[in-house]
Amino acid sequence: MIRTLLLSSRPLSWVNTAFPFAAGYLLTTREIDLVFVLGTLYFLVPYNLAMYGINDVFDYESDLRNPRKGGVEGAVLDRSLHRTTLWAVVVTNVPFLVFLVVVGSPLSWAVLAVSVFAVIAYSAPGLRFKERPFLDSLTSSTHFVSPAVYGLALAGAVFTPGLYALLGAYFLWGIASHAFGAVQDIVADREGGIGSVATVVGGKATVRMAFAAYILSGLLLLLTPWPGPLAAVLALPYAVSILPYWSISDADAERANAGWHRFLWLNYVAGFLVTLLLIWQWLLTMEG
Repeated sequence: MIRTLLLSSRPLSWVNTAFPFAAGYLLTTREIDLVFVLGTLYFLVPYNLAMYGINDVFDYESDLRNPRKGGVEGAVLDRSLHRTTLWAVVVTNVPFLVFLVVVGSPLSWAVLAVSVFAVIAYSAPGLRFKERPFLDSLTSSTHFVSPAVYGLALAGAVFTPGLYALLGAYFLWGIASHAFGAVQDIVADREGGIGSVATVVGGKATVRMAFAAYILSGLLLLLTPWPGPLAAVLALPYAVSILPYWSISDADAERANAGWHRFLWLNYVAGFLVTLLLIWQWLLTMEG
């Protein structure tokens, strides 16, 4: 059961939510304290268990038809584990959330509320934002950008035009990544009666929209303080990676899974390079 729950939380993606929070908080406070440690732990595991566990419970019918489920890209949760998964989400998330509320401010409370709501609303019955075309990509991007915004808000950061450009670029990256990820599931989602931006506008149009969003995210990074503009180059590999699917047909949409695998590894390379840029930024601001 524990192994399945961990698989459901997508360990390969843990860093994608913990790192943004940790970077935003640490670059603002410049100290490792209890809030930093517990906040990072929360966005590392419990947050991901909530995001993906709730999704796996309520996407069960679709996941049964999806050949890429059952491994690192997501668990197919047996019905007997659905209630256990939801309880595990509550038990692992609530203590952290209580702590973060106690140590936070009204602004951080608002950001955290948006973040948690987006996690629940994406998959939960009655909301199901993942089935609302375009809102699905916006919500998914919120899943990854909100930890960064929350870290900044919790640390009392000053939101400058350059910081807004950085967060906007990150948000566009998230939109592009979700949209492209939805392409590979077109057949399974349609068979399961699940709508998405890709099932509505088609694989070809979705890939082209994702490409444009990646390019725009890179352009926005040019508006950030030095050495931020150097990160603009990192948007190009993502855009180039999806070019082979520029004219993909819906019937052949599962072929985009190879591009999704490249995306997963690109995240680690890009994350390493972003870390170097953040260290550089840290050193520059110390000198200033």
